[in-house]
Amino acid sequence: MPTPLERLSEALSTRYEIDREIGAGGMATVYLARDLKHDRHVALKLLRPELGAVIGAERFLAEIRTTAKLQHPHILPLFDSGEADGLLFYVMPYVEGISLRDRLSREKQLAIADAVRIALEVASALDYAHRHGVIHRDIKPENILLHDGQALVADFGISLAISNAGSTRMTETGMSLGTPHYMSPEQAMGERDITARSDVYALGAITYEMLVGEPPFTGPTAQAIVARVVTESPRPLTPKRHTIPAHIEAAVLTALEKVPADRFATAADFAQALRTPGYTGARTAETKSRVPQNLGFVSRYPVATAAGLAALLLAGAFGFGRFSNSATPSSTPTGRFVITTPPDHRLTSFGIQNVALSPDGRSLVYAGDNARAKQLFLRKTDDLAAVPMPGTEDGFDPLFSSDGRWLTFWKGNTLQKIPATGGPSTEVRVEPSQVGFGYIVLANDIVYFTGKDGALHKQTEGGKSEIIARPDTALHEVSLVLTDVLPGGKKALVLTILGATSYGHGLLIDLKSGKRTMLIDQDIGGMYYDNGCVAWVQRDGTLLGAQFDGNKLTSSPVTLAQHVRFTVGGPPQFSVSRAGSLVYVPEQPFKLMFVDRNGKATPILDMERRFHSPRVSPDGNAIVVDFTQQNSRDVWTLNLEDKTTSRLTFDNDGHDPVWTRDGKRVAYASARNGVIGMFMRNADGSGSTDSLFVGSTAETVGAFVPNSDQVVVINTNQTGINELHAMSLASRAAPTPYLASSFSVAYPAVSPDGKWLAYSSDESGQLEVYVRPMAGQGGKVLVSQNGGSEPAWSRNGRELFYRAFGGTGTPMIAASVRTDGAFKVLTRTTLFDAAEYEAATPHTNYDVMPDGRFVMVHQGRLSEIVIVQNWTEEVRRRSAASK
Repeated sequence: MPTPLERLSEALSTRYEIDREIGAGGMATVYLARDLKHDRHVALKLLRPELGAVIGAERFLAEIRTTAKLQHPHILPLFDSGEADGLLFYVMPYVEGISLRDRLSREKQLAIADAVRIALEVASALDYAHRHGVIHRDIKPENILLHDGQALVADFGISLAISNAGSTRMTETGMSLGTPHYMSPEQAMGERDITARSDVYALGAITYEMLVGEPPFTGPTAQAIVARVVTESPRPLTPKRHTIPAHIEAAVLTALEKVPADRFATAADFAQALRTPGYTGARTAETKSRVPQNLGFVSRYPVATAAGLAALLLAGAFGFGRFSNSATPSSTPTGRFVITTPPDHRLTSFGIQNVALSPDGRSLVYAGDNARAKQLFLRKTDDLAAVPMPGTEDGFDPLFSSDGRWLTFWKGNTLQKIPATGGPSTEVRVEPSQVGFGYIVLANDIVYFTGKDGALHKQTEGGKSEIIARPDTALHEVSLVLTDVLPGGKKALVLTILGATSYGHGLLIDLKSGKRTMLIDQDIGGMYYDNGCVAWVQRDGTLLGAQFDGNKLTSSPVTLAQHVRFTVGGPPQFSVSRAGSLVYVPEQPFKLMFVDRNGKATPILDMERRFHSPRVSPDGNAIVVDFTQQNSRDVWTLNLEDKTTSRLTFDNDGHDPVWTRDGKRVAYASARNGVIGMFMRNADGSGSTDSLFVGSTAETVGAFVPNSDQVVVINTNQTGINELHAMSLASRAAPTPYLASSFSVAYPAVSPDGKWLAYSSDESGQLEVYVRPMAGQGGKVLVSQNGGSEPAWSRNGRELFYRAFGGTGTPMIAASVRTDGAFKVLTRTTLFDAAEYEAATPHTNYDVMPDGRFVMVHQGRLSEIVIVQNWTEEVRRRSAASK
């Protein structure tokens, strides 16, 4: 009689070539196999026949359809599943690495930072799965794989799908999933109604083991372990390892509470507690403390659409708050409201920071697109609607001066200001002529700003400029991005930036001496002062606030909101007053779409992610795209035939992918020691990562040149200017300047025949699209009219597409071109308005299919702004309650 392996090999012979057994567990045997269709190694898992018989093929396949939809950087994805000759199987990527169990067997105890990082990564995977209706039920070190040090949770493929409220369970197999050491008390007692808190318990047990070298409960037999899980309390961690911070111990012990309701409600709450110094929500060794608060969720309450009610709520939202720094909790309630832009305009996606709240909290200014052009709009508390501000046409990045008398904004490459009450605009002259990311205008036109050199500058009204502090190159800092100047003008809030990113650690810098003090030792975006508190946004879009005495944070962070919108490559979209009010733009769902020349859009995938930089393979059968979620960003491959996605990079920082011309490899960018460099992987995921080049400045692959070993590289130098460099793949020598000047040159696109380079440059005062020969003599040709960026060639090279700026919206233009002999633009045709499709810098954020359709990232109509009144009082109140 043939063995199960022989039966499986025969049944799957046209799809998979099974090599050898590489692992076995209580539920499945794992084989190394080759996916014949995609020519890649995979892990094929054969469910034990007795388990398959209990579950049944129909139930198994129904459940796995739910889990197959899980796509997360820390979840090992599912490639395939099915029944073959009565046997149940499922297929996952073959990951070169070790399991957490292997590492624990070797090291016993992990470094505290490593243990916490792995726990956070697993928590983000669990939180994502739980929010999509899936509980793992068997979280253990064997099911956590470590690839390049990053955690991947495996075996979601046989978890039970939890039902929606009021519906019945999909299955009741009666099988006991779980491993005694990591099994929650309710699971150990055989309860069928298992919730997400059971997975939280298991992760708490794993974190316990990573920190002290053994699970919270041990015993000679499984029965003995289960008995202890149900009846005993876990022993404190610090007597075993005194270096464990108190808040880490408190978080782990809270996760291990016997009663599910006493644990964290979500894995995200557990993760937040692990990240929060001062957290004390767990019971101690002697007594039990309070039930932990929900650290990770703040509701959004939409306002009724009636104009009168909206105006009333808006009036209440602005202007509340006090200038007092008293830490005494106030009875003043916190309010959260949503306002929307009128139908005739929306928030613009152009620019860096597009909402600004006045210091007194009575005026909100935002950058919007209307039927005529882009400009700034003002919404005051005593007005029913926003009104356009004369003189701000084509303006973006609004910001009030510290005294509230002036509103500053950018127009092209010049900094303008107008009276906050209205009036003509004048130029604010700063040296260097362009500032970097951040600037603050104080009274009397004293300007603090981050220069192109990355240093923090001060310029007085007389035009004299001085450097206050420089980035520390020994720490790989490239910029000190100014975010706020404290009242009194003596100290500033600054982000220290590593590489080409908008995230950094939070510093307090003395504006006279340049002395720096670390406030927030993790990557954040934005950081603003208001009424004795500081607010900032984590990389996952969570808005936090803490009390601040002018020198240090004096309370643990409080979660104020989630899903704050980040501009790609820019800061979070939020602003604070000096009177206790706060506004932010909520993140809109992002979808990957096919868009035809008439603007008709159809979804490519039935999922929403923070998609970025999609690129179509040369044969048109696949797309590579990076997306950001749960503090992680990596490149994924989408197979257009079966609409499956697989993770290609495991850097937690892989982005901006580009196909090689033969479609066999994918180049991408990733940071190493704070510097973004160029890397490459086989498109099928096989083999190891190949380092192309990592230098001292940020460099990414812009385009491969056909019929050549040359690569056009986008270089962001230490002054923040983009340049185009060239590099040989054969020599791997350092890239050399190709198009470099005092102006920003980026968005490279090489024509299909390799003869022409399209790019964008701001040499005229705004971005325009140009074309020049790749080699030899020949001048540049201006393609766009009145602004343009993100050029991309059609597959036949007869058209050049780009986004235009002037006039209504953001039109997508198709320029018909002649490329034989001298380059010439024949016609320009407006295709559709691309305002709802996210742009990017310094590369395109769309691509073109062989059939002429566009692949674009849909960001929706940006029309909502959330107002939080008395947020500083909420921070004080919740901080006092936690003590």
